[in-house]
Amino acid sequence: MKIKWKSFARPAMVAFAGMAAAGVAGAEDARLMQGDDPYYRQADAALTEILKRQKNTNQAKNVILVVGDGMGFSTVTATRIFEGQQRGVDGESNILSWEGFPYLAASKTYSADAQITDSAPSAVAMTTGVKTINDVMGLDHTAKLDSCEDQKTKHVTTLWEMAETLGMSTGAITTARLTHATPGATYAHIANRDWESDDLMTPEAVAAGCADIARQLVEMKYGDGLEVAMGGGRANFMPAGANDAEYGDAEKKKGRRKDGKDLTKAWLDRYGDKGAYVWNKEQFAAIDPAKTDHLLGLFEPSHMQYEHDRPTDKSGEPSLAEMAEKTIDILSRNPEGYVLLVEGGRIDHASHESNAYRTLSDGVAMNEAVKAILRKVDLDETLIVVTGDHSHTLTISGYAKRGNPILGISVGVDDEPIYGKDGKTYTTIGFANGPGGSEKPTERPMLTSEQTTKPDFVQHSLVPLGSETHGGEDLGIYAIGPWSHLFQGTVEENYTFHVMNYASKIGERLQKK
Repeated sequence: MKIKWKSFARPAMVAFAGMAAAGVAGAEDARLMQGDDPYYRQADAALTEILKRQKNTNQAKNVILVVGDGMGFSTVTATRIFEGQQRGVDGESNILSWEGFPYLAASKTYSADAQITDSAPSAVAMTTGVKTINDVMGLDHTAKLDSCEDQKTKHVTTLWEMAETLGMSTGAITTARLTHATPGATYAHIANRDWESDDLMTPEAVAAGCADIARQLVEMKYGDGLEVAMGGGRANFMPAGANDAEYGDAEKKKGRRKDGKDLTKAWLDRYGDKGAYVWNKEQFAAIDPAKTDHLLGLFEPSHMQYEHDRPTDKSGEPSLAEMAEKTIDILSRNPEGYVLLVEGGRIDHASHESNAYRTLSDGVAMNEAVKAILRKVDLDETLIVVTGDHSHTLTISGYAKRGNPILGISVGVDDEPIYGKDGKTYTTIGFANGPGGSEKPTERPMLTSEQTTKPDFVQHSLVPLGSETHGGEDLGIYAIGPWSHLFQGTVEENYTFHVMNYASKIGERLQKK
């Protein structure tokens, strides 16, 4: 129904005006009384800054996609509070580096065949612009799991491959295995995300000539391959039975490859004097970005250490921020620009373990990486997108007082612990499911903040599972730089690719090539 303004609004306005003019008895003056309130002033200042914003419509020379694996809104909120409290400031009003970006959209993360995505199709959505099914990478939504034929015939092209074709530089760095779902989605086309090494493939797929993810990285056919690739996953690049350089002959740290290939040597053979391979902090630090064109870094046989554990690593590992800085130093030498993926991969793993301390400390490490990126780039020509790939079941609940430790038990504004109906305390952070669940939930223990704030504490869960699951709610896309204003409203996850492609004109330039 079309509403007619004159039918009701005008008489009301006239009546109000009449009251004001006549000084009707009992009418109050509604002038602003809260102008000096600090919360009011803060919000008013925010509005003033937003009104000053100018859209950046430059062509993006560089594109950086930063993915916090498993970083939904609740994890961002908890990380914000944790990071502030770790620094001794007010966590609730704290701002993470990407939360200061001018533009934000909500991402719908479902995959082509599931309400709740895994990391493979969510990464494919962002790197190629299409949704696909759970557990495959670099293939369209009609592909079948474990089908070598589909792996060969149902490719979708990634922005990284497109950039390489144009002569741009590309990179992918992560704290997870370099062959894991998110980094793998920049360069691999695979019918099962678990095919990280040939020993994990079906005999039929090997016999049919399908390549595993690690091989696809080293043998990438587009341009001259990734300029920088760093993370964990050494075992997937080493021959089966080969001793690991860091762990010697430790039984579960040896190489995995059944084809006998040493892919680290293959990398060096491919790139010669301009290529480098490193596996520890000392070697990483010695890399001269001005003299290195192609850098492969593999710092663990499997995933890299959690940020909390990294300082005690046997041979040392660079932080995500340090990897990001060195990567940008290498990629930025190319006058054609670059496309880079930076993943905080272990945020996800800690949540699967229902270990909120490591979830949040790895979130803080990603915050440091984004700060490092911002120091390195020119935002007039660099689009930065920070997002997650899916959420987790992490919840923030109760009625804890302001400033209560985010990892602590819930304590009210009266400084007294808050109890459940069973007379037991509970934590502010919990998980809807996971290894912290009890088969006898009525037998919950009484908890103290001293217990729950320790790094190894496993948060309680409602449903007991061996591994906590992903969550299906929308998550944030935070953006700054050229065309970042295109991130508005609620969008599909694969929309992210389309903005990055449009801002950089990579696809358009390829059509003209």
